[in-house]
Amino acid sequence: MSAPRITGHAKLAGVIGHPVEHSLSPVLHNYWLARHGIDGAYVPLPVVPGSFTTAVRGLQASGFRGANVTIPHKEAAFALADEVETQARIAGSVNTLVFRDDGTIHGSSTDGFGYLASLEAESVSLESLSVRGPALLLGAGGAARSIATSLMEKGMSVIFANRTNERATTLANELAQTWCAHMQSPAPALSTLDWDAWESSLGSMSLLVNTTSLGMQGGPAPEWTPDLSHAAETLVVSDIVYVPRETQLLRCAAARGLKAVGGLGMLLHQARPGFQAWFGAETEVDDATVAHILAVLKNR
Repeated sequence: MSAPRITGHAKLAGVIGHPVEHSLSPVLHNYWLARHGIDGAYVPLPVVPGSFTTAVRGLQASGFRGANVTIPHKEAAFALADEVETQARIAGSVNTLVFRDDGTIHGSSTDGFGYLASLEAESVSLESLSVRGPALLLGAGGAARSIATSLMEKGMSVIFANRTNERATTLANELAQTWCAHMQSPAPALSTLDWDAWESSLGSMSLLVNTTSLGMQGGPAPEWTPDLSHAAETLVVSDIVYVPRETQLLRCAAARGLKAVGGLGMLLHQARPGFQAWFGAETEVDDATVAHILAVLKNR
């Protein structure tokens, strides 16, 4: 597939982060641009901490349509945006910026959308899960915030387990407060578990989500192998790590006969809202898209 010719009318977007060279977003968006024959480009934008606002204003002045935002700038993006979608306000994090014609900036968080879409693509029903029990999220970072908020919107109770329990408690309290402030209704049940207790508590859970870097290739613990022996047969196990595509957590789930959902789907689906906003076309995560990304990952 050849890339379309880029003209002076090209629609431009990119991903802002530090570091950013590892991001698959340019590969994905430029693949979709070529596939749709759109005159446009999506580029990596390495921006050091402290220069975020200057960089964003420069992109606006240069005619960019917007940008994705990754570590460590998501909180800065939240603060800079003139208008922030409700889910992002609850989560306190923004990963997608849209530059409007009137000079204002719209912020949203698409990680939760991407996560739910990845479950839907694997025929996982959130309605059924919410009846069977709470979701257990491992980790208390930005991804946990976004995913928890999306699950809460589906009516699910959420339990956090983090190696530093204070962070989990702080996150649960903050989400409860921001939910009440922006939704004018009590938040779904939010609670925490000690890190050394979550494995033995799996029997009452309907969904397990690893939002940490545990199990990631090149990460601090690539061979992390949790004990899922206490899990109910109906537990759905998901991992937002996508390198390797099948983590040890997912292998353990498969060995127990549990439904397992990998992280690549979330990565791909979270990009769809931004692509539509910047480039004006709906796109889909189909077999060809997945095959293209897997080929790139294999050669890295």
